[in-house]
Amino acid sequence: MINSFPALAALALVLPTAAVAVPPEATQQAAESAVVEEKPGPSIGAQRVADWIASSGDNASLPYLVIDKPTASLRLFDAKGKMLAEAPVLIGIAAGDDATPGIGAKNLSEIGPAEKTTPAGRYLAKFGLAVGRERVLWVDYATSVAIHPIPKTAPKKERRRQRMLSATSDDNRITFGCINVPIAFYGKTLRPLFQKKGGYVYVLPDTKTVEEVFPRLRVEALRAGSTG
Repeated sequence: MINSFPALAALALVLPTAAVAVPPEATQQAAESAVVEEKPGPSIGAQRVADWIASSGDNASLPYLVIDKPTASLRLFDAKGKMLAEAPVLIGIAAGDDATPGIGAKNLSEIGPAEKTTPAGRYLAKFGLAVGRERVLWVDYATSVAIHPIPKTAPKKERRRQRMLSATSDDNRITFGCINVPIAFYGKTLRPLFQKKGGYVYVLPDTKTVEEVFPRLRVEALRAGSTG
């Protein structure tokens, strides 16, 4: 919610034994990049949604993301449906697939624990400015849900970076509703692909069925069954 160590080892081989000053951002990028392959694969629902998008062209010739809340992960596809990357994500601390009406106008201090959800659905996402004039990928501007790296202002006690780097998805619920992604993935892969025309973001549910959130998925399944 908006409001508010391989690389190091290589350096040690070529530099003197004196202390080497490595920017915190570089350390974070190296660590986050290394953990991408360790997270669990997509859920059955996420695979169904990805297959449906590719076969139906629902992405309207734009790149797209499939956010799999059950496994706290995402997969990025180009406009033609080719998968480009996978990455872990941090999502809303509360389970639930709907945003509380009017939540986009609330201050963070006014948002209750049960309201900190990442709403499920299909969104046309585009880059824009958030608080502090930071550019983020807005998933749903009306409810203040965006995709961005872990905020520098996030309280240390939340241990967001450690949660993202852990091998399990059980501890990835910590945000107010926004979707946090690895900083290297965000800057080097996602932003270049989405910055011109945007793209679609499909957020899978964790309390509803995928058919409830994506009705066309049921239609496509029935159509495929009738021709099988």
